[in-house]
Amino acid sequence: MVTEEQYTDEHGNTIVKKYFSLLLLIFLIELVAGILACVYYQRLSEELKQNLNKTMMENYADPGEERITYSIDQLQQDFKCCGSNNSADWQYSAYIHSPASGNRLVPDSCCKTVTVACGQRDHPSNIYKVEGGCITILEQALEDHTLIIGAVGIGAACLQAGLRRGSCETRIWGTIFAH
Repeated sequence: MVTEEQYTDEHGNTIVKKYFSLLLLIFLIELVAGILACVYYQRLSEELKQNLNKTMMENYADPGEERITYSIDQLQQDFKCCGSNNSADWQYSAYIHSPASGNRLVPDSCCKTVTVACGQRDHPSNIYKVEGGCITILEQALEDHTLIIGAVGIGAACLQAGLRRGSCETRIWGTIFAH
């Protein structure tokens, strides 16, 4: 028969106590992560609105900002949108007013079929005209993913709580019926 001394460390704490303390800590971290994901969604949304428009207007196609330009192009192509709020946003862009734009009205990444200088024509048959622009689509994607992250965190915490309860009950009943 196994005695409690065999499961005790040098400080008199049982290994089971340490195990459950660590599981409780993990449970609390997952629960907090899930709640924070839901709570901070609104703050992320506001930051997105402020910074996306500013970045598009000020940094697109700037020398040394190739990664930003690439990211905006990918965003517009992947989400099939143009501009932060709509395609008309680009008329205020430093890029559109620069000689580098080649008389484009929008970047070529706004085009439904990207070809060289396709952004010179901003007709709806050629350009993505999404109500609310890229912001609306990004907010929806952010909301969907934030809710998933929050639900998974809270769900995992609840599942672990249930499993811990079940393993305790199993151990107690096993001990009772083993004697």
